[in-house]
Amino acid sequence: MSIIKLGWSEADITPDKKVSLAGQFAERISEYVEKPLTATALAIEAGGEQAVFVSTDLVAVSINLVEAVRDRIADNRLGLDPKKIMISAIHTHTGPVYPRINECKRAGSNAALSTASKDILIDLLPPGRKYVESAPVTDNPEIISQEETFELLVSRISKAVLEAWENRAEGSFSNAFGRASVGHCRRVVYSDGSAQMWGDTNTAVFEEVECDSDDGIELLFINNAEGKLTGIVANIACPAQCVQHRLFVSPDYWGEVKVRLRNYFGEDLFLLPLCAPAGCQCPVDMVRWVAPESDVNDPNIEHPHPLKRKADPSMFDISGMKVTGRRIATEIIAVYEEGLDEPQKDVEFKHEVEIMELPLRRATLAEYEKAKRGVKEYLAEHPGDVNFYDAAKMQVDLGVLSRFALQETMNVVPIESHILKLGTIAFSTNPFELFLKYGNQIRVRSKAEQTFLIQLCNGAEGYLPTAKAERGGHYSAFISSGECGHEGGDLFVRKTLEHINRMFPEVE
Repeated sequence: MSIIKLGWSEADITPDKKVSLAGQFAERISEYVEKPLTATALAIEAGGEQAVFVSTDLVAVSINLVEAVRDRIADNRLGLDPKKIMISAIHTHTGPVYPRINECKRAGSNAALSTASKDILIDLLPPGRKYVESAPVTDNPEIISQEETFELLVSRISKAVLEAWENRAEGSFSNAFGRASVGHCRRVVYSDGSAQMWGDTNTAVFEEVECDSDDGIELLFINNAEGKLTGIVANIACPAQCVQHRLFVSPDYWGEVKVRLRNYFGEDLFLLPLCAPAGCQCPVDMVRWVAPESDVNDPNIEHPHPLKRKADPSMFDISGMKVTGRRIATEIIAVYEEGLDEPQKDVEFKHEVEIMELPLRRATLAEYEKAKRGVKEYLAEHPGDVNFYDAAKMQVDLGVLSRFALQETMNVVPIESHILKLGTIAFSTNPFELFLKYGNQIRVRSKAEQTFLIQLCNGAEGYLPTAKAERGGHYSAFISSGECGHEGGDLFVRKTLEHINRMFPEVE
């Protein structure tokens, strides 16, 4: 047991120019800043062990960004081990694009892996045809470049990490639990067994949503040595995707949560939002579908006959974002007001890092031949130039072609995973948009009193679907949606539980 030291820092990572917004098929350029983007760091030290959690208002944190931050602080004189830094994303679709490299591309592939890439499509176009961007950004001085964005992120995240580490001082924490309806399964299953993300439910062939949801909120209330609350950690199984199609910079519903918590606790409160496994989740209720207030410009969302519903506002709009933020903040405040457990300050702290090698999801020769025919047929049926809409329609076939080439040179995907014990609780990280099932399997079999699970951390390796989702198909579950399939998910669960439960030998 050792006295715990804790430190906080927050950095503004909002570019001072317009940005190309990440996360959709169409090119989107920001028109204004709805709320600033931040990177929040929480440093922990006890018994000679250390960790720094960083939550960023980004769509993803690729391995090259993590390595650049670690390189930037490698020669720090504060005794901080760069390998003990964990940088995660809330998965907002209203944050900036930056140059991202995943493990598979670094291993030698130039093909996009998570979605059908514009570059792959251009290579396959017949002579005389070209790809047309909806909003070209090249050499536009009003829009920040990807390279400028990358440097801004590296600089400010590095600063937040070092400041949090410098600010560490004796403190304590109380872990707690709450509930708020935030995430819903966004994959719809039809009577023929097929599935579709954002699928139309107002049809006689609708059977069910594919999986459950999880409305639990894992919470940590952090105090200083005098017992004053300094910050809150909140772990929710839902990406920050309420306003994912809009044309502004925003931390989505987490920005609303922060405003409400600071109105209650004070402006100096820190908030560390962590996204739990939620690759199949979103804030949208697919059963009580409410049409967005304006066009979402997304070829994957086609609901031709929406009905008027007495339900939540559309979770694709600011009104829905505010409702979601209110629910989370209200529950966190209620948990605090009802009283917390005695703070833990003399704890056992362990932090293990493992590079797990998970199997690459492979395409068969039959799938390759079918995909090649599919691209040729689409281009023959749709003459002229192509754009993001065409890329979205061909993404499945284009992704199979890229995966077939990749698997000739690699078999496994190396991912960085962190497993920690902090007193009675455990943490586990992964770089995927991990489907909820895997998070549930870890939580139910973990020997820890409470288990915090963090996806989209120290890497951006795409979706990791279940076997059921793979059979259903569509976006988030087809071959190139992510580097690993359900075999990789099952192996990740086993390896993670081995680490966690070895840390809690006293629990029978």
